[in-house]
Amino acid sequence: MAFINGMLLLDAPGSALNNAGQSAGTRADNIVEVKVINAPEGQYPYVSAQAFRYWLRTTLTKHYGDTWIASPVFREQKIAYPDGNPIEYWDDDLFGYMRAHSKRTSAVKAREADTSRAIETVTHETITRVSPLRVSTLVSLAPASIVDDFGVMARHEGNPVPHEHQFYKTVLRGLFSLDLKAAGTFSYENRTGFLNLDKERIELAQQRGLEHDQAAKTYRLPLEERINRVATLLQAFGHLEGGAKLTLHYTNVAPALAVFAVTRGGNNIFMYVAGTDHMRRPIFHLEAFKEALTVFQDDILSDVYVGWARGFFDREREKLEKALAEDPVLKEQWAQRIKIGHPRQLFAELAGILTEQGAAWF
Repeated sequence: MAFINGMLLLDAPGSALNNAGQSAGTRADNIVEVKVINAPEGQYPYVSAQAFRYWLRTTLTKHYGDTWIASPVFREQKIAYPDGNPIEYWDDDLFGYMRAHSKRTSAVKAREADTSRAIETVTHETITRVSPLRVSTLVSLAPASIVDDFGVMARHEGNPVPHEHQFYKTVLRGLFSLDLKAAGTFSYENRTGFLNLDKERIELAQQRGLEHDQAAKTYRLPLEERINRVATLLQAFGHLEGGAKLTLHYTNVAPALAVFAVTRGGNNIFMYVAGTDHMRRPIFHLEAFKEALTVFQDDILSDVYVGWARGFFDREREKLEKALAEDPVLKEQWAQRIKIGHPRQLFAELAGILTEQGAAWF
């Protein structure tokens, strides 16, 4: 099976991208704390995988809303769920879903009275879909000092109102993986994560003429539509926007560095190509990169893309470019297969290759 696997670095020069609210024992009522992982060597700021996926969803809607078809979300008191129709909605396909609405009489009556649910796909049982897109938590490469910033609201008569929030300076690392075979392929096997389609959705699949594999209990979208959905998602990584406290910190969360390729299998081979030096500054781990290329050579199905924005640790980029020209292993075996450029351009390039010649990978 083919996957698009990659590693991302996000530059957070003074940011509070994902906040935890208040913790127990907070010394003041009006304080917002950032999310951190506490370790013996210090605190690692992080962005949750849920927030990362939310950034992708909103970026897709903002930049590709004329083509990207997003699923409506329905609310029932303490639960919410998307429509859960991967045939119709692209994010239900690629981001997965769990739709388990309440069967209580009061909930059924409330749904029937809600006119906003006129577009809802009829659903009588719990359906779930494991997300073909997998993302990690975005975690700081090194421990970071957390800054407590004090401010006041003073645009009114009387005493100013003090408030406080935290932020940090760091570089965040994250991983992503997209299962190309699973994209646009929907199961009706009756077990958790695999019952993507119920009776109504199977009927829709039949009406749309989706390819049916009775032995595997799946329906599959036409190849062109599967590729189009994946290519759109891939390009969104290069346009990534989001994060908390943008009015105060205005952080660009589009990847400053991204290393990715189409590989055989879902294990991420680029996990260790970024690290830190003794000053906790980011480095490109050249030996780890060479080892990954050598060990997994037979599993790398595409070119290897190294998206690197100019201005982000240029000396490390120059080190890689020099190695491609001089290192025997890289020069002889990989120089023509490693593409270096801006992350947005390279995500778009791979999306284009998927469209032109990626049929075998699906």
